Amino acid sequence: METNQKQFLYRLYLVASALIVLGLGIGYKIFHIQYIEGKNYRELAKNNTIQNFTITPERGSIFSDDGSLLAASTTSYDIYFDAVTVSNSNFLKYSGLLAENLSFVLQKDKQHYSDKLNYARQNKKRYFLIEKDVSTEILNKIKKMPLFILGGIRGGLIVEKKNTRDYPLNKIAERTIGNERNFDGTKFSGVGLEHAFGSELRGKNGTQLMQKISNGKWKPINSNNKIEPTPGLDIVTTINVGFQDITHHALLEQLEKFEADHGTAVVMETSTGEIKAISNLGRTTNGKYYERLNYAVGEHFEPGSTFKLMTLMAALEDGKVELQNFVDTERGILSFYGSKVRDSKEGGYGKISVSDAFIFSSNTGIVKVINEAYKDNPESFSNRLYNMGLNNKLGLSILGESNPKIPHPRDRDWSGLSLPWMAYGYGVLLSPLQ
Repeated sequence: METNQKQFLYRLYLVASALIVLGLGIGYKIFHIQYIEGKNYRELAKNNTIQNFTITPERGSIFSDDGSLLAASTTSYDIYFDAVTVSNSNFLKYSGLLAENLSFVLQKDKQHYSDKLNYARQNKKRYFLIEKDVSTEILNKIKKMPLFILGGIRGGLIVEKKNTRDYPLNKIAERTIGNERNFDGTKFSGVGLEHAFGSELRGKNGTQLMQKISNGKWKPINSNNKIEPTPGLDIVTTINVGFQDITHHALLEQLEKFEADHGTAVVMETSTGEIKAISNLGRTTNGKYYERLNYAVGEHFEPGSTFKLMTLMAALEDGKVELQNFVDTERGILSFYGSKVRDSKEGGYGKISVSDAFIFSSNTGIVKVINEAYKDNPESFSNRLYNMGLNNKLGLSILGESNPKIPHPRDRDWSGLSLPWMAYGYGVLLSPLQ
């Protein structure tokens, strides 16, 4: 019997000792957390519930040459109510007046807003939607209403700002005006003017202290540390809205008529070089057209007869020809190594001046002038075109400009046909904008 009592006491002492050690360990851990690591844990908790959020600035607008909007940011606000932070006395005193004011300003029944406020209060809602998409003017009135005038904590007012980008021309000039996307706050991608001048249009971000309340929602906190965002700058383009509309529909009409795969049209003020309109339309599988790519900038092709201006300018610059000189168009056909150059007029133009060869856009006339002037030294012709900068990109701010090609005798694919073919715009590659 005595032995059993001793065994029981030993076990009791053992359990008691274990509990004392455990208690001391818990006590030490509490002390350690409270006084040694307490500051770190309190800071961690604060960071999990209070954080700085980025405030996106209003993006700058893009205007046409007459001040018409091509792209603009529209700011609207969603109004929410935090029913938990409002005291009973303030809610009873002001909620009815608030519902009445909201009804008057937003043109909805007073009972509608009264029901919303009471429902939020009864169910302790912390982020309850009162109204969506209100303007800045309406927001300023709401901020002065009973209860909401007390602010975000005492009045329960939560304002969520939204910026949307509007394009008044809709799909017209869509690729030229462009767009821009933001991946992680620092990396941007896009096309057109929106991306080319993105650094000017974006503005500078601000910061706002926010508190996490419920359901992953964050509520703005009034703080002296708030940094207001800096709005982006506006840009004024040379695009003319009237010309752009006419160009778009004229191009669309011709593409539909010939069922072409794609096309582009550029309208330039020749005295200044200002671009007044650019339209780029590509065909879909169902036969419709839309601004698929900026062909005017990104595509290159053989310019054909439009290049005769540059070839003739090169010959004039080098003193190889005078405008009053005569050239025989050879009945409208020239042969080079078995390949033929033909005039659009059957039988050609006979003997005409170099000036008339350009006016009539005579293929044989221009080709004969250039071939006879440079056949012994074709490198000088290419060099003159290089000197004009035709082998270089235009250096546009808009990304995706194609690489031009001006053939040169040192090229591996140069042949006996290169010089005469260049003279009237073949074998050469330029973008439509060039």
